[in-house]
Amino acid sequence: MVSPQHVEQLQTIRDFLRYATTCFAGSDIYYGHGTDNPWDEAVHLAMRSLSLPLENNTVFLDARLTLEERKLLLERIERRVEDRIPVAYLVEEAWFMGLPFKVDARVLVPRSPIAELILAEFQPWLADTPVNRILDLCTGSGCIGIAAATVFDDAEIDLADISEDALDVARANIDMHGLGDRVRAVRSDVLDSIEGRYDLIISNPPYVDAEDLAGMPAEYQHEPELGLAAGDDGLDIAFRILAKAKDHLTENGLLIVEVGNSWVALQNARPEVPFTWIEFEQGGDGVFLLTRSDLENI
Repeated sequence: MVSPQHVEQLQTIRDFLRYATTCFAGSDIYYGHGTDNPWDEAVHLAMRSLSLPLENNTVFLDARLTLEERKLLLERIERRVEDRIPVAYLVEEAWFMGLPFKVDARVLVPRSPIAELILAEFQPWLADTPVNRILDLCTGSGCIGIAAATVFDDAEIDLADISEDALDVARANIDMHGLGDRVRAVRSDVLDSIEGRYDLIISNPPYVDAEDLAGMPAEYQHEPELGLAAGDDGLDIAFRILAKAKDHLTENGLLIVEVGNSWVALQNARPEVPFTWIEFEQGGDGVFLLTRSDLENI
């Protein structure tokens, strides 16, 4: 419970950062949704709960907080420690490729290395292929497709998901970024309801196998299982994408799919597929790339 004593003793943002850092460091919370240490977790929780910037914010540290602000921070610190709720859900915001996105428990918290590929405009693999249409498959919050829209500013982007709840969040993010003129959310069970062809199909689908799902930290139990689970080997959705992607790619189109820790199982299950496994400078693995011609031969 939030202690009245703490409400009185903690007055400034600096006080709360120290207190939250101590609480987090002394707990068994898991860092896997944007930070990897107690201090950064505390900064993210405190600053964004107060609608303050995550950077260049030292001018605010000694600002005295109102009673309601202090109660809010204490309640969120408690929920982070006791209920193991990710900070992104507490503040209803996550960052991807330096962009803010609305998130809640209807979607996964964005955390894909594909952001690095988007920033690099999928070079060198895309070469000089023009990008007119992009599909963000199993979109969740819409972060991958919306981030791509900020880089490929002439492209039309479809954000596809089976979950209407997820699509509601994606639509809110389309509106927030002012991209309604060329980004749309569409309901589809993987590729079943997708029409036409795309120059890029990008997907971060469910890929957690049954064993990993059973052993995940408590923080992940707040995320929708629909966005995580993909059968015993984590490959149910990946196989469905491989089976139909060629029918939705342009002649020089690319398919990019993240399968995380299930990449070894996929490689072993489909040794005939010429996967290009991408290496990331900023960390991450388990992302493959295939051309349409690669897919024609499987």
